[in-house]
Amino acid sequence: MKLSRSSLLALVLLPISWANAPPPAHAAGPVSDAIMDVPVPVSDAIVDVPAPYAAGEVRHDEITRRSFHLEMRDGVRIALDLWLPADLEEGALLPTILHQTRYWRSARLLWPIADDFAGRGEARDFVERGYAWVSVDARGSGASFGSRPYPWSQDETRDGAEVVDWIVSQPWSNGRVGTFGTSYDGSTAEFLVTNGHPAVVAAAPRFSLFDAYADIAFPGGVQLDWFTERWAAFNGALDRDVVPDHLGRLLGWRAFLVRGVRRVDGDDGALVAAAIADHADNWNVHRLASGITFRDDPDENGDTVDVFSPFSFAEELDASGTPIFSWSGWFDGAYAHAAIKRHLTLSNRGNRLILGPWTHGGESQVRGARSAPSDFDHLGQLLKFFDHHVRGVDTGLEQDAPVHYYTLVEGRWKAAASWPPPARPVRLYLAPGNALSPDPPPGDALSPDPPPAGTHVDHHRVDPAHGTGGASRWNSLMGLPVNYDDRAAADAALLVYDTPVLDRDLEVTGHPVVTLYAASSAGDGAFHVYLEDVAPDGAVTYVSEGQLRALHRKLSTTPPPYRQVVPQRSFRREDGRPLQPGRVAELVIDLLPTSYLFRQGHRIRIALAGADADHFATIPADAAPSWEVQRSRTHPSHVMLPVVVGPRD
Repeated sequence: MKLSRSSLLALVLLPISWANAPPPAHAAGPVSDAIMDVPVPVSDAIVDVPAPYAAGEVRHDEITRRSFHLEMRDGVRIALDLWLPADLEEGALLPTILHQTRYWRSARLLWPIADDFAGRGEARDFVERGYAWVSVDARGSGASFGSRPYPWSQDETRDGAEVVDWIVSQPWSNGRVGTFGTSYDGSTAEFLVTNGHPAVVAAAPRFSLFDAYADIAFPGGVQLDWFTERWAAFNGALDRDVVPDHLGRLLGWRAFLVRGVRRVDGDDGALVAAAIADHADNWNVHRLASGITFRDDPDENGDTVDVFSPFSFAEELDASGTPIFSWSGWFDGAYAHAAIKRHLTLSNRGNRLILGPWTHGGESQVRGARSAPSDFDHLGQLLKFFDHHVRGVDTGLEQDAPVHYYTLVEGRWKAAASWPPPARPVRLYLAPGNALSPDPPPGDALSPDPPPAGTHVDHHRVDPAHGTGGASRWNSLMGLPVNYDDRAAADAALLVYDTPVLDRDLEVTGHPVVTLYAASSAGDGAFHVYLEDVAPDGAVTYVSEGQLRALHRKLSTTPPPYRQVVPQRSFRREDGRPLQPGRVAELVIDLLPTSYLFRQGHRIRIALAGADADHFATIPADAAPSWEVQRSRTHPSHVMLPVVVGPRD
């Protein structure tokens, strides 16, 4: 969930082979020497920012808005706003941007504030530059009639195609439509493409999911119950035509100005009241998520979460031929990985990927694990993409690399031909003394001696109260800032492993993967792994994380439903494997992708936890398991880091 500038909030204010990569061919020396002494690909091209785009002068100073219902094939009336230049000449033809949302297409504001805020945000940005803008309340939301059996239902998707039919039939339309959105609205844009409508010629799903199970509801198979509960409550309030408590806290006194969803023109309140009555039976995401464990668990209608996951429609997305611009940030929940999976899976010419330093929605960027206002020109990059594909203007887009990403700490944008950029998988082993070492455990092929007694296992009792605070990457999914505190105190209760001090800078770009060999006293558990940066003064900065419910640890040998460069697991019931208490199990945990520069004099840390009580369901709910983490020659727990080195100037 993200409220963009045009939303209510603005209105009131070469891939890594993780599995088979060999250990480094050396056995001694500092970790940085061990890494640097082997051939490692250099960084891709460095750019100041993705090539800027001057969208030209504002063509239209005044714009008009008209609100009305459009009747769908089954009689359900959909509310939409049409924005056009006020000075549009007769016979002039415009391209259109279609934006579909379930978060109120517009808000009804207290007079005279309503007049002051009319036409602000993304609609004005595009209409001033020669576009028509159509904003729609998705079926079963806002001022639209109908109900919602689940997000992005088949009827909701078909509605989008009918709206496009209406757009291209208008005398002002040039017959070409682009679509984009953020979060839910980004997925709506992606689902619009699955219709295969020939008029839809470009789409930019921003900060949005590709796999509803793994990207948002159950990352690593662990329910993100903080989000599912709050998102359900948020949507429930919108569906009753009231400001959600969560949004009210963000808005403060300005929430008083919001009177509900914008009515269509001429409605005295009767139409919107009837539409709201239709929403009473809308689907509750938290209730469904709390009742399932596996991807293929059905709801009461027999549907699974995959029915509203865009990856299930990858063939339709590719068949459309529509270029898709996947857009996310390193602190955008798990959606950076979603954007990567989308980009790797789809093959349309013109597809693009951008991964920035942003939180959810892109209005904030992260410096030192704390939010600050973003200085990136999101509008310029959107216009560069849509002007090229929808207006047919040479914007220089085809001269740009298809992938851009930002390296944190270094503070530099980089370009690549594909994702991930070339890197060497460097294996660091969990070692005695809470160390991370490039040296294999004693007794491996390079050292035949057995390990000393008692040194091959670390004991840990899970702290079920451990959490990552109320300003994490997960909180950003509900519009909150990201402000990770120094993790040193929290890490005191975790099992941590550090490298020696780095004697030079080291860039990690891609998908770190941790392989744990562990025995637990419980029959299931959640394993949370954190990648962290330890400064010379002992301060600990959060970098990334991954989680895995042990029940889902079996790796899949069947063809994957989409492309990714990390371990593949099905999360299906047939592949569930309870732990056997006291018996060692292998757990392969991919961390969320990142591009991060560890500075000389710092150390790299891996921290292990058995809970994130601030965000995820605690497993098991009624116990604090004890772990035995193995680091022997037969069970060599380790992390695989994708390391990139080379000149940065």
